[in-house]
Parts: sequence; structure tokens; C-alpha cells
Amino acid sequence: MDTVQSYLTACPARTVLDALANKWSLLVLSSLRRHDGPMRFNELRRLLEGITQKSLTQTLRTLERDGLVDRAVYPTVPPRVEYSLTGLGTQVGDMFNVLGEWAEEHVGEILAAREAFDSRPAPEPVR
Repeated sequence: MDTVQSYLTACPARTVLDALANKWSLLVLSSLRRHDGPMRFNELRRLLEGITQKSLTQTLRTLERDGLVDRAVYPTVPPRVEYSLTGLGTQVGDMFNVLGEWAEEHVGEILAAREAFDSRPAPEPVR
């Protein structure tokens, strides 16, 4: 049992997906990928409807820490900060582009399955 638990906690996929599988990471990566060149913080914030300043800051820091986003600070007044994808960020963006295409192709089926599930009567409790 210890071997299984060790594998689950040390699994490389788990390590990476923990950083990417949150509400905003993929949207930030996708926004940076689609934009022609680096983006400033407020450009990203305007593009990502509903994201708070705190959430965007935390997401960008996590992505930078993981080597997916580069943060460049320019010595101007006020300081100018720009974000762009690193090579790793571009690679992961390419993979998630495939996932996005799959989602677009199958969203109707998923919504229909949800509707069917939600319209079923509540299951009887197990006795």
C-alpha cells in the first residue's frame, strides 16, 4: 500500500496538473498563447472576465514559478511589467489547444448528458 501511495503523491502528472487544473491557469495560458506578443497585467485582467486582481496575481506567480510564464519588468515610471509564455508554456498550450478542440466538438453531448442526469429522480438511499 505504501508503494501505491508514494506513486500517487509523487506522480509527475499529478504534480503538473495540480498547477494547471484550476479555474484560471488554462485561461491565462490560452490568452497569452493567442495574443501576438507579451501582455500586461491589466490587458489580461480585462480579457479574463470575472477574474479578480488577487486571482490573476496568484495564477501568474504560480505559472511563473513552474516555468510556464515569463515576467519581464522594465525600469520605467511607473514600472512596466509584461507576461509571455516560455517554451514550456507554449508546449503545454499546444496540448491544451487539442483539449479545447475536443471540448468544442463534444460540448453538446456533455450538456445533454448533464441535462439527462439532472432530470433523473433522486436515487434511493442504500440500506
